[in-house]
Amino acid sequence: MNNEKYIMLLSCPNKAGIVAVVSSYLFEQGCNILDAQQFDDIDTNRFFMRVVFDSLDPQVALSLPNLKEGFAAIADRNNMNWSLRPQAERKRVMLLVSGFDHCLRDLLYRSRIGELPMEVSAVVANHPAEQYRSVDLQGIPFHYLPITPDTKVEQEAKLWDLVKSTKTDLVVLARYMQILSDDLSRKLEGRCINIHHSFLPGFKGARPYHQAHERGVKLIGATSHFVTSDLDEGPIIEQDVERISHRDSADDLVRKGRDIERRVLARALRAYLEDRVVPNGRKTIIFEG
Repeated sequence: MNNEKYIMLLSCPNKAGIVAVVSSYLFEQGCNILDAQQFDDIDTNRFFMRVVFDSLDPQVALSLPNLKEGFAAIADRNNMNWSLRPQAERKRVMLLVSGFDHCLRDLLYRSRIGELPMEVSAVVANHPAEQYRSVDLQGIPFHYLPITPDTKVEQEAKLWDLVKSTKTDLVVLARYMQILSDDLSRKLEGRCINIHHSFLPGFKGARPYHQAHERGVKLIGATSHFVTSDLDEGPIIEQDVERISHRDSADDLVRKGRDIERRVLARALRAYLEDRVVPNGRKTIIFEG
């Protein structure tokens, strides 16, 4: 019995009949729609859709190449950006890290227990391996690429070569404290996400949690977003906040901030791995999980 599921994700200029065209095509190919979500953005006049489906007949397996070939003509006629893949297919994710390893540890743990359906292609750090001795990489390739102003271009070239040679689908800046160049940001457009603190008001530079404590903030938070050449201004994927009181010390803010960063990055990554994220100009469409 075949019960393999597939995910189709698409966006296109909005016009009447897109849902009918997609659903009719899948039905004609012997597909059974299990879940369908769509959104019409009236501001950008674009249409977004995510469909999960399997075979109408469990005894008959669907042919992915045939499905893609047939749908390509529909996509061309409607100027669609689209993808179609088996739901069980795991994306390859490269994790970049600096001194703080709390996000790295969390993502590795979630991956190992099956919460994040991914294959970790490599861990890349700008600090030596000795700093991560307590992190159980379990055979995951580790690459040390120290960066200085003089070596940035050379090391980013090595990083880009690693992305290509490991067939990495997504790069995650898991508290990677280096700013990617405009050139590398463009190469990774739509497949690189970051996590950082987001306070009201905002605090930039070193020791942001200590700055927030000095100002007596009542909310701290974190934001995960796509990386672009505009620093920390890429399309937002996930956010969360937590209330703070006068009883919280600067160390309490650091501790609570790390918790928020972990869960926000994990939620953003999971949405990406499940093909629930679609860039929409400076924003994103996030379909429900």
